[in-house]
Amino acid sequence: MAKYQQLVAQIRQQIEADVWTAGEKLPSLREMVKQSGMSLMTVMHAYQVLESQGFIVSRPQSGYYVAPGGEFLTQPATHQKVQYTEAVDINDFIFDVLQACRDPLMVPFASAFPDPELFPQRQLMRALADVSHYLKPSDAINNLPPGNLQLRQMLARRYAQQGITISPDEIVITNGALEALNLSLQAVTEPGDWVVVENPCFYGALQAIERLRLKAVAIASDPQHGIDLAELARTLQELPVKACWLMTSQQNPLGCTLTPEKKRDLVALLQQHQVTLIEDDVYSELWSGDVRPQPAKAWDTQRQVLHCSSFSKSLVAGFRIGWVAAGEHAARIQRLQLSSTLSTSAPMQLALARYLDSRSYETHLRTMRQILAQRKNQARQALRRHLPLAARINASHGGYFLWIELPKQVDTTALYYRALARNISIAPGNMFSSGKQYQNYFRFNASWAWSDTQEAAVATLGELIAEML
Repeated sequence: MAKYQQLVAQIRQQIEADVWTAGEKLPSLREMVKQSGMSLMTVMHAYQVLESQGFIVSRPQSGYYVAPGGEFLTQPATHQKVQYTEAVDINDFIFDVLQACRDPLMVPFASAFPDPELFPQRQLMRALADVSHYLKPSDAINNLPPGNLQLRQMLARRYAQQGITISPDEIVITNGALEALNLSLQAVTEPGDWVVVENPCFYGALQAIERLRLKAVAIASDPQHGIDLAELARTLQELPVKACWLMTSQQNPLGCTLTPEKKRDLVALLQQHQVTLIEDDVYSELWSGDVRPQPAKAWDTQRQVLHCSSFSKSLVAGFRIGWVAAGEHAARIQRLQLSSTLSTSAPMQLALARYLDSRSYETHLRTMRQILAQRKNQARQALRRHLPLAARINASHGGYFLWIELPKQVDTTALYYRALARNISIAPGNMFSSGKQYQNYFRFNASWAWSDTQEAAVATLGELIAEML
């Protein structure tokens, strides 16, 4: 273990043991150099890592402080361990919430996308301009499903860097991750089949289940530990489940990441029951810490995990480039894509391959992760300043969402409409479940550069909640 990692581990242990408590100032860089016997560069590196992980925050001209304490939420007291829904009906409400985020006057805390200013727009546009000069009529044919070969090879190499062997022939390029997920679900189910989702879960899963006329069984997911595998095992014994649509890293909306052991056990359980895992892994690049979490796909020995991801959350939203590592289902998914959207934009595929070939992606990701960690801490501090003391904020690391629990008498759907009238959008808990257990919860996008506008919006939310109490 490198020296800076030793110092990171030491300070983390001290924070977790309350040697340093939330809001307290840490020893200065020079003081820590004297205490630890390490170099100034080593100490600086350690502090920067701790900040990117969300444990400490820096204040200009002041120093480093322990980040405000996050509270791991519990499940609602009335939470059903398993919720069966034979007819999902959620599309209209989700459409209204997402449409409101498009208003340029709106403070978009409900948005599903990170701040677009974090993306390397200039380099991407340069790559798009470059490839446009060399486009040939045949490119439209050459980039039909499964997609651009160079791009699929680059994705296969990124999997290889994590120790996962996936042939480019198993990868299908799609119009964003959502098409990858929808095509994967369609490939392994028929109308009337049962599909497992988390509770709460990404609303896109509920929309897909509604569109394909499937039945949902939602398994309780703990904000700290993720899906309840014991309940999942019981469900698989009782129902003829065909697929599970799960987020194993940076789960939306909770933010939690399953441990490697739990991912391994999840894959083994589903393989035992011959149930396909559709792994939604769109936030995988926005991890926090020293080691990137592996997807559940890493434990797939039977090529039955359909691993879906995209560049929309980590690099560029507008290109709409996603993919699925589909294993033995690759040919079926290609046929489904050809009969629906036909293919993904050839110029966008070529431009993205050109950008990735420049090797700028990793540098961009390191910067983006650090900025998101800082902004997430700023947002958490502001929420703590303005929300009632009874509010609880889930202390997840990585990503850019905060999951917030309010007192039970606060209906966040009603709060959503009141905030909307003040040009503020939030994502109410009812978006993430076909039931009503999460009506006093909401998701908050913390990726925006903090300014007086954001601070005032959070203050307004606090006032509205106080009125509802």
